[in-house]
Amino acid sequence: MDTGTEGGTGLPEWVGLQGELLTLRRLLLALWMSLFTVVTAVVLGMAVGPGWAAVGGFWLVVLAWGWVMLGRNWRSWRYAERADDLLISRGVMWREQTVVPYGRMQLVEVTSGPLERRFGLATVQLHTAAAATDATIPGLAPEEAERLRDRLTELGEARSAGL
Repeated sequence: MDTGTEGGTGLPEWVGLQGELLTLRRLLLALWMSLFTVVTAVVLGMAVGPGWAAVGGFWLVVLAWGWVMLGRNWRSWRYAERADDLLISRGVMWREQTVVPYGRMQLVEVTSGPLERRFGLATVQLHTAAAATDATIPGLAPEEAERLRDRLTELGEARSAGL
Protein backbone atom coordinates (compact mmCIF):
# COMPACT_ATOMS: atom_id res chain seq x y z
CA MET A 1 0.00 0.00 0.00
CA ASP A 2 1.41 3.37 -1.00
CA THR A 3 1.05 5.93 1.78
CA GLY A 4 1.89 8.82 -0.49
CA THR A 5 4.24 10.18 2.15
CA GLU A 6 7.53 9.39 0.48
CA GLY A 7 8.72 11.51 -2.39
CA GLY A 8 10.31 10.24 -5.58
CA THR A 9 13.69 10.17 -3.82
CA GLY A 10 12.53 7.55 -1.33
CA LEU A 11 13.08 10.00 1.55
CA PRO A 12 10.24 10.59 3.99
CA GLU A 13 8.24 13.80 3.67
CA TRP A 14 8.66 15.58 6.99
CA VAL A 15 5.78 17.59 8.48
CA GLY A 16 6.46 20.41 10.96
CA LEU A 17 4.33 21.73 13.80
CA GLN A 18 1.74 24.50 13.69
CA GLY A 19 3.00 28.05 14.25
CA GLU A 20 0.35 28.54 16.92
CA LEU A 21 2.34 26.25 19.23
CA LEU A 22 5.30 28.64 19.10
CA THR A 23 2.95 31.58 19.74
CA LEU A 24 1.42 29.82 22.76
CA ARG A 25 4.78 28.88 24.27
CA ARG A 26 6.22 32.36 23.76
CA LEU A 27 3.12 33.94 25.29
CA LEU A 28 3.45 31.73 28.38
CA LEU A 29 7.16 32.54 28.62
CA ALA A 30 6.48 36.29 28.40
CA LEU A 31 3.72 36.13 31.03
CA TRP A 32 5.81 34.14 33.53
CA MET A 33 8.98 36.16 33.04
CA SER A 34 7.04 39.43 33.41
CA LEU A 35 5.52 38.16 36.65
CA PHE A 36 8.95 37.08 37.95
CA THR A 37 10.43 40.45 36.98
CA VAL A 38 7.78 42.42 38.87
CA VAL A 39 7.84 40.17 41.96
CA THR A 40 11.65 40.17 42.15
CA ALA A 41 11.85 43.95 41.70
CA VAL A 42 9.16 44.67 44.31
CA VAL A 43 10.48 42.22 46.92
CA LEU A 44 14.12 43.27 46.56
CA GLY A 45 13.20 46.96 46.31
CA MET A 46 11.22 46.81 49.56
CA ALA A 47 13.51 44.43 51.46
CA VAL A 48 16.99 45.65 50.49
CA GLY A 49 16.60 48.99 48.77
CA PRO A 50 15.44 50.62 45.53
CA GLY A 51 18.75 49.99 43.76
CA TRP A 52 18.30 46.24 44.16
CA ALA A 53 15.02 46.34 42.24
CA ALA A 54 17.07 46.35 39.03
CA VAL A 55 17.98 42.70 39.73
CA GLY A 56 14.47 41.90 38.49
CA GLY A 57 15.83 42.67 35.02
CA PHE A 58 17.53 39.26 35.13
CA TRP A 59 14.20 37.72 34.17
CA LEU A 60 14.07 39.92 31.06
CA VAL A 61 17.39 38.40 29.98
CA VAL A 62 15.90 34.95 30.57
CA LEU A 63 12.90 36.03 28.46
CA ALA A 64 15.12 37.07 25.54
CA TRP A 65 17.14 33.85 25.71
CA GLY A 66 14.01 31.69 26.06
CA TRP A 67 12.35 33.45 23.12
CA VAL A 68 15.19 32.38 20.83
CA MET A 69 15.42 28.86 22.28
CA LEU A 70 11.68 28.27 21.89
CA GLY A 71 11.92 29.19 18.21
CA ARG A 72 14.82 26.81 17.66
CA ASN A 73 13.08 24.02 19.53
CA TRP A 74 9.82 24.53 17.62
CA ARG A 75 11.63 24.35 14.27
CA SER A 76 13.35 21.10 15.29
CA TRP A 77 10.10 19.14 15.78
CA ARG A 78 8.81 17.17 12.80
CA TYR A 79 7.29 13.83 11.92
CA ALA A 80 6.99 11.58 8.88
CA GLU A 81 4.70 8.70 8.07
CA ARG A 82 6.44 5.85 6.28
CA ALA A 83 5.12 2.54 4.97
CA ASP A 84 5.96 0.55 8.14
CA ASP A 85 6.59 3.12 10.86
CA LEU A 86 6.25 6.67 12.11
CA LEU A 87 9.33 8.85 12.53
CA ILE A 88 9.43 11.65 15.09
CA SER A 89 12.45 13.96 15.12
CA ARG A 90 13.23 16.72 17.61
CA GLY A 91 16.04 18.49 19.40
CA VAL A 92 18.52 21.25 18.69
CA MET A 93 21.72 20.36 20.53
CA TRP A 94 20.83 16.72 21.11
CA ARG A 95 18.90 15.44 18.11
CA GLU A 96 16.52 12.63 18.93
CA GLN A 97 14.72 10.53 16.37
CA THR A 98 12.06 8.07 17.47
CA VAL A 99 10.91 5.29 15.16
CA VAL A 100 7.59 3.73 16.12
CA PRO A 101 6.64 0.62 14.10
CA TYR A 102 2.90 0.60 13.39
CA GLY A 103 2.59 -2.98 14.62
CA ARG A 104 3.96 -2.02 18.08
CA MET A 105 1.37 0.68 18.77
CA GLN A 106 -1.13 -0.19 21.46
CA LEU A 107 -2.91 3.12 21.97
CA VAL A 108 -3.01 6.45 20.15
CA GLU A 109 -4.46 9.40 22.10
CA VAL A 110 -5.36 12.91 21.03
CA THR A 111 -5.38 15.44 23.87
CA SER A 112 -6.01 19.16 23.97
CA GLY A 113 -5.94 21.26 27.14
CA PRO A 114 -7.73 24.59 27.56
CA LEU A 115 -4.85 26.71 26.24
CA GLU A 116 -4.24 24.32 23.36
CA ARG A 117 -7.92 24.48 22.41
CA ARG A 118 -7.84 28.28 22.57
CA PHE A 119 -4.96 28.26 20.06
CA GLY A 120 -6.49 25.50 17.90
CA LEU A 121 -3.93 22.84 18.83
CA ALA A 122 -3.88 19.17 19.82
CA THR A 123 -1.25 16.62 20.86
CA VAL A 124 -0.93 13.04 19.64
CA GLN A 125 0.48 10.60 22.21
CA LEU A 126 1.55 7.11 21.11
CA HIS A 127 1.73 4.24 23.57
CA THR A 128 3.64 1.07 22.73
CA ALA A 129 4.63 -2.11 24.54
CA ALA A 130 7.88 -0.42 25.63
CA ALA A 131 7.34 1.69 28.73
CA ALA A 132 10.20 4.04 27.83
CA THR A 133 8.77 5.09 24.47
CA ASP A 134 8.26 8.83 24.34
CA ALA A 135 6.31 9.23 21.16
CA THR A 136 4.47 12.53 21.36
CA ILE A 137 3.68 15.00 18.60
CA PRO A 138 2.52 18.35 20.06
CA GLY A 139 1.16 21.36 18.25
CA LEU A 140 -0.98 19.78 15.56
CA ALA A 141 -4.21 21.15 14.16
CA PRO A 142 -7.07 19.13 15.74
CA GLU A 143 -8.16 17.82 12.32
CA GLU A 144 -4.61 16.64 11.54
CA ALA A 145 -4.29 15.06 15.00
CA GLU A 146 -7.54 13.13 14.51
CA ARG A 147 -6.53 12.09 10.97
CA LEU A 148 -3.15 10.91 12.25
CA ARG A 149 -4.76 9.04 15.16
CA ASP A 150 -7.20 7.26 12.84
CA ARG A 151 -4.49 6.41 10.30
CA LEU A 152 -2.04 5.14 12.94
CA THR A 153 -4.76 3.07 14.60
CA GLU A 154 -5.76 1.57 11.26
CA LEU A 155 -2.16 0.78 10.32
CA GLY A 156 -1.42 -0.57 13.80
CA GLU A 157 -4.37 -2.96 13.66
CA ALA A 158 -3.39 -4.13 10.17
CA ARG A 159 0.26 -4.72 11.18
CA SER A 160 -0.52 -6.46 14.48
CA ALA A 161 -3.08 -8.71 12.80
CA GLY A 162 -0.33 -9.87 10.44
CA LEU A 163 1.90 -11.07 13.31
